[in-house]
Formats: sequence, C-alpha cells, structure tokens
Amino acid sequence: MSSTKPEFRETNKQSPLPAVQRHITGHNQDGQAIFHSSQPGAWANMGPSLDFNVVYTTSVPKPSMNDDKDISAHESVMDSGKLGLVHPNGSVCRMVDFGPSTADAHAKPIMHRTQSLDYGIVLEGEVECVLDSGEVRLMKRGDIAVQRGTMHAWRNASSTEWARIIFVLLAAEKVKVGGKELGADVEGEVPDIVRQQLEGEL
Repeated sequence: MSSTKPEFRETNKQSPLPAVQRHITGHNQDGQAIFHSSQPGAWANMGPSLDFNVVYTTSVPKPSMNDDKDISAHESVMDSGKLGLVHPNGSVCRMVDFGPSTADAHAKPIMHRTQSLDYGIVLEGEVECVLDSGEVRLMKRGDIAVQRGTMHAWRNASSTEWARIIFVLLAAEKVKVGGKELGADVEGEVPDIVRQQLEGEL
C-alpha cells in the first residue's frame, strides 16, 4: 500500500455545507485577551463522500500556552503529515462532513475503534452511530456521543443531504474487558487514505 498524505486546503471541501472559520485567541503584553489569528477551515478529501478539517491538536495532556508553544506544536504536527485519527498523549479537534449514504455505503459503514475518549457532536443533518453489537442510535443536530474505546461506525442517515459532526478525541489507555486489551482496530475494506489515518495509531 502506497503512502498517501492528506492535503488540507480551503478549496478541497466537497461538501455543500457552510464553510467555517477558526479563531485562535491569545494575550497582548498587558495580559488582555486578543485574537491571535482567524483562518478559514482547511479540508482534506478522505474519499468521495468524506471530508476532514483538523481544527486543532495538542501533543501533551497539559499543553503550555506560554510563548504560543501550543500553536507551534500544532503547526508542526500538521506540517509533518503524520497525524492519525488520534494524537498519542494529546488531543485532536476534527470536523467531519459525511456525504449522503448510497446503498453500498449504507450497508458497510467503516467499523473502527480508536484508543481514545471521544466527544462527537452533530452540527448538521442526522447521523447513525452503529456499534459492533448491532445497536444503533440516530443522532440529530445537537446530539452528543461519548465514544469510550468501542468498535463503532458513523453512517449518514440521509440519502440526499450531507451531515457534519465535530469530534474531540483525547488519547486514552487501552480498554480492558475480561482480561483482554482492546486497542485501535478497523474492519473491512477501507480506502487507503482512511486506513492510513486509522493505522497511525494501530
């Protein structure tokens, strides 16, 4: 399998959903809050119906914001092109746009597990959270999933409209059930660029 580095650009967005702006705050020399920067979201195509926008990352559990160290660390991570779905020892805030479900996509969502504690908040549309046990929950705008190291998949509930979720993934210890460790995993046929994102933590 050849290596495929996601290319994050403002113009890469396939989705018709609204463009987004990222606003980062900071301080001036007097300790007053200021806006450090405001930039349009940069997107990467992970497939014909899947767009990623990495909003921000941290590389340690308690990042230092002094001298903009956290901003420099985030920029280094993005420049490396090696960010997986989860950033070991840190966090990832990622926006994901899901295209309308086709018959094939509806039958085979990407079932995977990340070694992380995740918060997923639906911003647009309706999305099904599918677990490997067969349980399914329909999530509507404003609904939140707390994903705790389980095998799961996301499926756009609409065959005509795009959907959007924002995720915050916090690196975590491996889950242990019945004495067995459950680490990062992915099942089935997955586009190379998506598998590489997942395997970044396997």
